[in-house]
Amino acid sequence: MEGALLWILIFPLIGFAVNGLAAAAAARLRRELPLRFTAFVACAGPTLSFLLALDLFRRFLGEEPEHRLLVQEVFRWIGSGDLSVHLRLLADPLSLAMVLVVAGVGGVIHFYSAGYMAHDKGHARYFAFLNLFLFFMLLLVLGDSLLTLFVGWEGVGLCSYLLIGFWFEDTEKARAGKKAFIVNRIGDFGFLLGMLLLASSLARLGGGATLAIGEIAARVHELPRGVIEGAALLLFIGATGKSAQIPLYIWLPDAMAGPTPVSALIHAATMVTAGVYMIARMSFLYELAPAASAVVLLVGAATALFAATIAVTQTDIKKVLAYSTVSQLGYMMIGVGAGAFAAGIFHVFTHAFFKACLFLGAGSVIHAVSGEQDIRKMGGLFRKMPRTGWTFLIATAAIAGFPPLSGFFSKDEILFRAFSGTSAALSWAPKAAWVLGTLAAVLTAFYMFRLFFLVFAGGEGEKTRGAHESPPLFTVPLVILAAGAALAGFLGVPAALGGGNRFEHWLAPVFESAHHGKGYASAHASHGTELVLMALAVAIAVFGTSAAHAFYVRNQELPARLAGRFPAVYRTVRDKFYVDEIYYVLVVHPIHVVSRRVLFRIVDVRIVDGLVNLAGHLARGFSYMLRFAQSGHAQTYAFVLLAALAVLLWKVL
Repeated sequence: MEGALLWILIFPLIGFAVNGLAAAAAARLRRELPLRFTAFVACAGPTLSFLLALDLFRRFLGEEPEHRLLVQEVFRWIGSGDLSVHLRLLADPLSLAMVLVVAGVGGVIHFYSAGYMAHDKGHARYFAFLNLFLFFMLLLVLGDSLLTLFVGWEGVGLCSYLLIGFWFEDTEKARAGKKAFIVNRIGDFGFLLGMLLLASSLARLGGGATLAIGEIAARVHELPRGVIEGAALLLFIGATGKSAQIPLYIWLPDAMAGPTPVSALIHAATMVTAGVYMIARMSFLYELAPAASAVVLLVGAATALFAATIAVTQTDIKKVLAYSTVSQLGYMMIGVGAGAFAAGIFHVFTHAFFKACLFLGAGSVIHAVSGEQDIRKMGGLFRKMPRTGWTFLIATAAIAGFPPLSGFFSKDEILFRAFSGTSAALSWAPKAAWVLGTLAAVLTAFYMFRLFFLVFAGGEGEKTRGAHESPPLFTVPLVILAAGAALAGFLGVPAALGGGNRFEHWLAPVFESAHHGKGYASAHASHGTELVLMALAVAIAVFGTSAAHAFYVRNQELPARLAGRFPAVYRTVRDKFYVDEIYYVLVVHPIHVVSRRVLFRIVDVRIVDGLVNLAGHLARGFSYMLRFAQSGHAQTYAFVLLAALAVLLWKVL
């Protein structure tokens, strides 16, 4: 049973090695690998990992909740002074839930990729990167120490760079990959500082430095309050980068430059959920950090509303979904910031199904309309692509919050916990987060059904006349994911609706210590209040959908008239509040100027090059003086010899 953890990790790594080496050999021989071979190798990795995780899940179900824990020692990694780090793999209800999502949804995306990348000559390289991405994400969720988690954290960052910039011959796509890589490094620096702060503080208290999460949890009460708050905030900076929160969300919309299955993988099952997972894994720290938890809560709420606002006016089908992801990640942050860690992870779980379904549905649409991504040029696709249309509709309704689909249960649980909670640092923060989250829910229903109506409803669009349904390799994964989007919510039916919230009970042993903290909210409201909030959530979903229908089906002139009446507001939202431009003026351009005028012209050219050139000049001058001794003239050598003998004789005599 212990060996299963290592094999869960290794299977995707084997796929990466086989496809990577085969691709290198084929390139050397100037031959192409058959798609069936690369796809089979790539899909085998996540499939086997998922089956092993499923077997482990079955065994855990047979254990008492307190015994659902498995640790596997791999080797001693670092031994330096007081610091000793072992590479251990940890399976508990939290990491196992994440493994099932990563390997399960990630595996479905692998199968879909076999059809989507069929005509791309770089499919072997693509599948190798995809397997490597999965390996690092599994390492991230299975690692029992912050350092192992950080290696996986950096690994998915590297793979996102490789996959977003997969078509690197296109300069814009290569830039998008670099942007994702650089922005994430900013957040990672905060993560690194947080780790060092925890390790050094524990070392100063005696007992040695440690980065093992279990040991930090056991000793966290020894740390000063300031260290706990500081470490929690620094770790959250890392989470803002990886999980695309304000102000480091800007890389995620541009990540659409990669192949669509990559977008689905990054947005649904892997990288962007890492920040939420890390905070949930460190729940024992955040329970003692009320100020940091309040920051997480408010940043998540602000991100949810801000990104939803931008999504309303976007016209690129993938950009709408990208801002939707940023917004939904905000909800997850509201959950973990409010101390409802299980609710936050539950939204990670349900979001993986409906967001992967939406992205792969978008890929099916893009494939059918010959690469077009502007939704204003589409329309009437429901009749031509019924399987894609139905699955897209289910996922849209799920994210909009229609019961009994999965998004309704997970999002409602988060908003209910925010509404009914309190914060030791900022008493108004949970209610403010609920207000912002509720407004974002209205916009979510509106912009998602705007997308659906523009693409699938109405008459034929400019680019949809020759469109037809995608092959089964596309639509079967869509059906699987749509089924998950429809049914996954039943794992978290709350007590107010007569359910037992099995998902929360499953995670209860992991977050048990967090329930005794003082820095986060607790649900004190009655079932009646919860039912009223649910009714409000349903009304919001109906209102947002009706508004989208009124704007884009019944009265299609209305959006243009509204934009013409408020042109400045429309342009500001359409241009994403000029955040990228502001970043360019305040950050990127000054760095360019300093790099060119100071670092290049002074530091590089004058100081570094000057020192190197000075060494060269000195060597040349010295050799110039010595060259007289190597002139090749016999008379000169005889004269020097006689002069030397004269000097010696004068000294001796």
